[in-house]
Amino acid sequence: MAKLTKKRKEASAKLDSTKSYSVSEASALIKEITNVKFDASVDLAIRLGVDPRKANQMVRGVVTLPHGTGKDVKVLALVTPDKEAEATEAGADYVGLDEYLQKIKGGWTDVDVIITMPSVMGKLGPLGRVLGPRGLMPNPKTGTVTMDVAKAVADVKAGKIDFKVDKTGIVHAAIGKTSFDADKIADNANELIQTIVKLKPTTAKGVYIKSVFMSSTMSPSVAVEVKAV
Repeated sequence: MAKLTKKRKEASAKLDSTKSYSVSEASALIKEITNVKFDASVDLAIRLGVDPRKANQMVRGVVTLPHGTGKDVKVLALVTPDKEAEATEAGADYVGLDEYLQKIKGGWTDVDVIITMPSVMGKLGPLGRVLGPRGLMPNPKTGTVTMDVAKAVADVKAGKIDFKVDKTGIVHAAIGKTSFDADKIADNANELIQTIVKLKPTTAKGVYIKSVFMSSTMSPSVAVEVKAV
């Protein structure tokens, strides 16, 4: 059995593992029990009462977190020359087309989000095996395939994230950093939870949100109390 470190013991002593905390309480507690020397990410794991194997129970969407993620998101805009200037002005880190398609083909994926235009999607198809497993393939449903490139780039830079239930029925998402005020972490958490509630499939039976846990990098998980949905 793994031996608990001193910091882990201190964190566990502040946490009642038999209790579910309100979003506000959990947000404050996460800041208390995080003892790493860097600005740790705060994550939510939301277990849903859906069967992701069924297309009509797939939960996927986008949400703009009120206070952003705290992460400097690297954006690649794969656009035609006439759109390059607006993508650059909106804050895209990399802008271009053919040269970046070649780099990706060679294995380069040092970005967090790729935004492109409908007319370019045909060129991205052959790169699916590189981009797909990394969650980088642009998708109209998440707003990353659009003619309004500037808005898409600005939204991502401002804290827009996309999420998708995994094969075990859980949505994992980063909602901020431990350097955030507790109320900002809570605001972001509530925004994500409420967005997922609105996306409840009509075919989902029984309890929709089964559990919510909040954690930070290397911290214990805190059970979050949510109203039965």
